[in-house]
Amino acid sequence: MPVDIAAAEQFIHNTARLLDRHRLAVLLHDAPVEPVLTALRAYQNPDHGFGHALEPDVRDSGSQPTATLHALEVLAEVGALDDPMVTQAASWAARNARADGALSFVLPSAANHPHAPWMTPNPDGSFITFGVVSVLTRAGVQKTPWLDVAKSWCWSRIDRPDELDAYWVKFALDFLDHESDEDRARAAIESLRPKIGADGTIPVPGGTEDERLTALVLSPRPSLRSRTLFTEEHIQAELDQLEEEQLEDGGWMFDWLDWSPGQRVEWRGAVTLRALATLAEHGRAG
Repeated sequence: MPVDIAAAEQFIHNTARLLDRHRLAVLLHDAPVEPVLTALRAYQNPDHGFGHALEPDVRDSGSQPTATLHALEVLAEVGALDDPMVTQAASWAARNARADGALSFVLPSAANHPHAPWMTPNPDGSFITFGVVSVLTRAGVQKTPWLDVAKSWCWSRIDRPDELDAYWVKFALDFLDHESDEDRARAAIESLRPKIGADGTIPVPGGTEDERLTALVLSPRPSLRSRTLFTEEHIQAELDQLEEEQLEDGGWMFDWLDWSPGQRVEWRGAVTLRALATLAEHGRAG
């Protein structure tokens, strides 16, 4: 059944946070970007990182890697990679990275705030590093000592593909889709093919029952290099499924753990927006 855009828009206006309502206006109505930037700045801290549950699964007011990546992804989405928040976020990342260049998944301040069970502070390097480096590469951020070291760390993990599980593969593909060395990136993408099942998905270890990352999550846009890992049948079947997953209230539901009322509302708005954007990228939504 074709997606009901009007119902989805009404759902976002009814329930989603201001940031996502402004993002919807840009997506559907080519509205000005400035209201998105104004709303996003409210999540930025004086240290130039982002927090305040911008990433809904860690509800820490302090700056966190996941929230800072979320901010960078919003800036990329609305075509605002020339905004000062990008270089400010890069500086925050450089100051908070490990000596090997990697960003941890969750910083210690999260322990004192509500957070999802998997969002516990952990000093290890995380796949968030792939995502931050990817957006900064797209933004044309000038090479810095930290960015060079972080990029080397990313390659060191990609060169051991057997050690990468679902979310590591997702963010590694994002990094490789925007890596400047195209030949090396394409070879690395091919090395990840064995991680993907015959149905084009990857199961999430420790996730909810049947939680999987799909082709449209792993490679959300038609023009990406990583699309070579998926057949047209994979993509069309998942687009059909995405349309069918629209609920009666007009929105979509996420498939990971629903652990907090605030988290539920915020993620539902965000994933509904993501569903509309994905369908629009593939000619399935106006």
